[in-house]
Amino acid sequence: MASIFSTVFYQPIFNLLVFFYNIVPYHDLGLAILLLTIVIKLALLPLSKQSIKSQKALQEIQPKIDEIKKKYAGNKEEMARATMALYKENKVNPLSSCLPLLIQLPFLFAVFQVFRDFGANGKSLDYIYSFIARPESISSIGLFGLLDLSKPNAILAVLAGAAQFWQAKMMVTKRPTVKAPGAKDEDMMAMMNKQMIYMMPVMTVIIGLSLPGGLSLYWLITTLLTGVQQLYVFKKNKLEQPVK
Repeated sequence: MASIFSTVFYQPIFNLLVFFYNIVPYHDLGLAILLLTIVIKLALLPLSKQSIKSQKALQEIQPKIDEIKKKYAGNKEEMARATMALYKENKVNPLSSCLPLLIQLPFLFAVFQVFRDFGANGKSLDYIYSFIARPESISSIGLFGLLDLSKPNAILAVLAGAAQFWQAKMMVTKRPTVKAPGAKDEDMMAMMNKQMIYMMPVMTVIIGLSLPGGLSLYWLITTLLTGVQQLYVFKKNKLEQPVK
């Protein structure tokens, strides 16, 4: 399994980073990471687009799901049947919003290992393909000569967390306050969703403070690109329900 992961994910990403490192001005690792992130994002674009649309669609039909929960509060089978019918009617697959994210995890792990190994020792250069120029040494591991991307960087960690908050906040659909009796489940779900908006950015910052700055830079760029993609998808598909 480890060899498959190395062959399919680690080595291609490592070689792509070396390639960009070879061609960018002054061998700036930050610029190489920027280009690497864009390429990975483009490769995962169809999955990311589907995930964004599914997450937004689930947000849009959440009020109807809440109504089903109230109506069939004492009948779990009918509740499940009505919920599945609602998904089918609106052509929403609840799993489709999570699956693309799971598929992206191997890429994230591979990028982490690449940034950890890049320039750390000579052994990592043994993975370079024959058609990729092998650098004699890794002379620059910074961003424009200002930040050392081999060490944790608080600035990049905080920026990545802020970008995570912006992207997550964009996904939230405003819902009217539920005051009907028996609405505790809906209130709790809304509270959990709101907490996640803040928890994920905080976790991003905490994790970023313990990982190489290169990974924080990668996550920052990825999140910003995802946010821009969300804006485009929302504008194009206009998932908001029409006013009757």
